Amino acid sequence: MDAKSLRVRARKLWREELRSLLITALVIFAVRSSFADWNNVPTGSMKPTIMEGDRIFVNKVAYDLKVPFTTLHLAEWSAPQRGDIVVFYSPKDGMRLVKRTVGLPGDTVELRHDQLIINGAAVEYKSIAEELLPDLNASDRANSTYSSEQLPGRTHLVAGIPSAPALRDFGPVQVPDGSYFMMGDNRDNSFDSRFFGPVKRSRILGRATAVITSLDADHHWKPRWDRFFSPLDHKSQ
Repeated sequence: MDAKSLRVRARKLWREELRSLLITALVIFAVRSSFADWNNVPTGSMKPTIMEGDRIFVNKVAYDLKVPFTTLHLAEWSAPQRGDIVVFYSPKDGMRLVKRTVGLPGDTVELRHDQLIINGAAVEYKSIAEELLPDLNASDRANSTYSSEQLPGRTHLVAGIPSAPALRDFGPVQVPDGSYFMMGDNRDNSFDSRFFGPVKRSRILGRATAVITSLDADHHWKPRWDRFFSPLDHKSQ
């Protein structure tokens, strides 16, 4: 086959196949970049709300609209609220993290013996029923403690690991304007704002709202069917 025939075939392949595939791919990636995305969770820093192996849905227009493939804001109509689970780029190394918003701009945040204190008021904790923890393995149940944290305006589950070396006392620090204080629900096993500081509004990608799928790595990636398409707010009650 000569060079002219190859060029003709290449142009035909581009017109009939590759061009439409490229346009479709660009549209899909633009939607994921600006409107909605999903995020795999490989660690247990948000247990028991989010488990290792969960794939969570991220609403990227919960707070604003961004230019595709950037963090530049075209418009803003809301802001993270206390208790929201958000996805953001870590100020430490730029990695994508999933944490809970516990401190808003202007708040004073403190941690004393694993008890959260916001604006001088200690957050209340309550015991929880065993049936709220159906997906935890035997090791988690034996080594961790679980309770319900009564954030102002939002209640959610938290975990502690009494035997683990952890940062259980912190602050007080005041959250700067335009920034948010993030913490993992697994308080003794979370790399969060206690270590890298408050997160600027511009680094927040969106709000995590639901578990799409969930696979249990401890049992040969067996599906956790009860977690499929389940809202995170429901899991946190």
